[in-house]
Amino acid sequence: MADRLEEYRRRRDAARTPEPVPDKTPRRRRRAAAGDGRFVIQQHHARSLHWDLRLERDGVLASWAVPRGLPRDSGRNHLAVHTEDHPMEYLDFHGEIPAGEYGGGTMTIHDRGTYRCEKWRDDEVIVVLDGERTSGRYVLFATGGKEGRDWMVRRMDPPPEGWTSMPELVRPMHPTGAARLPRDQAQWGYELRWDGVRAVAYVSGGRLRLLSETDEEITGAYSWLRDMAEALAPAEAVLDGVLVRIDPAGRVRPAPAKSGGRVPAGSQYLLFDLLWLEGVSCVDLPYAQRRELLDGLALTGAHWQTPPWFPGTGADALRTSREQGLPGVVAKRLDAGYEPGRRSRHWLSIDAT
Repeated sequence: MADRLEEYRRRRDAARTPEPVPDKTPRRRRRAAAGDGRFVIQQHHARSLHWDLRLERDGVLASWAVPRGLPRDSGRNHLAVHTEDHPMEYLDFHGEIPAGEYGGGTMTIHDRGTYRCEKWRDDEVIVVLDGERTSGRYVLFATGGKEGRDWMVRRMDPPPEGWTSMPELVRPMHPTGAARLPRDQAQWGYELRWDGVRAVAYVSGGRLRLLSETDEEITGAYSWLRDMAEALAPAEAVLDGVLVRIDPAGRVRPAPAKSGGRVPAGSQYLLFDLLWLEGVSCVDLPYAQRRELLDGLALTGAHWQTPPWFPGTGADALRTSREQGLPGVVAKRLDAGYEPGRRSRHWLSIDAT
C-alpha cells in the first residue's frame, strides 16, 4: 500500500519543527464512516498569509492552501492549492514553525468540526462543513496547473440570511464647513481633524485594496499598510480613514507614497469610520454605533490606529486640537448615517483658530 505521508515526511525534519512527523510504522487509525469525517482550518502566517483546509480521508488529512480563505458567499471562487496529505495529528496542531523550515511561520486553529462528503473524485470534492465558525456546502475543483495542484473553492449554499457582499466602491462622505461648534453639542460626537490623504480600505482574506477619494487605486503606493489587513484577518471590513505622516515634533502632514522600498518614518493610517463589516453594511447605522463597532475591532499597529473621539464634548475636543497644533475638529451627528459621496451638514468641520 502506498505511503500517503511520504511527501509530508520528505519536507520535514522532526528535530527542527514542532509539527507532528509520524514514522513509517503502520498504525491503527480511526476509519471515518462513508461520507463522514473531521476537518480543521488553520490560519497560517507563513511567507504570505493563507488558510489551510484539511479534510479527514482514508487515515490522513487531504489538504488545500487557500490564500483568501473560504468564500463566504456563492458569488466568487477562491484559489485553493492542493498540497501534500498531512497526518491525522495535524487536526490539533498549532504553533510556531521555525523560520527557514518548510511553511515557516505562525499557525493557529481558525476552525474545526465535522463534514459530510457528497462527492470525492480526483478532480472534484463536495462537502458540507459543520464547524464552530464555518458551515455550509462547498465544492473544490481542479483547474489544472503543475501536478494538478491548482484548484478553486466555491460556496454552493446561499450566504447566511442578511449577508451582503463587500461593496466594490463606497465613496467618502465629507463635512460642511462651520464657523463654530453646534449649539446642541450633546447630540454630536467630535473627532480631531487630520490633514492627509483620504482613503477607504477594503480588507478581505487578509488582503488590502486601498482607494483614494477620487476612486484611484493606491494600494501599491502605500504598501506599508498591507500588514493591517493581515492583522485584521480573518475579519472582512471596509474602513474610512486618512493617511498621514507625524514627524518627531508632532506635526502632521499628508503621508508620502512609499519610495525606494522604505516606509516613510511616522506614516500612519488613522481610522475613523466603519462602512461594512462581516457581511453587514454599516452606512445606515448611526454614527455612535459605527464608532462603537470600529473601536471594538481594536485596530492598533505599527502604522495604523483608531484615534479617540469625544462624544458630546465639543469644547474639549477643540481645546485638544489647539494643544496638539491640529487644524480643528469634525463634529458628527450621533444619530446620523454615513452618506457616501456627499458633503453633508450631519458632519461639520470647525477650525481650531
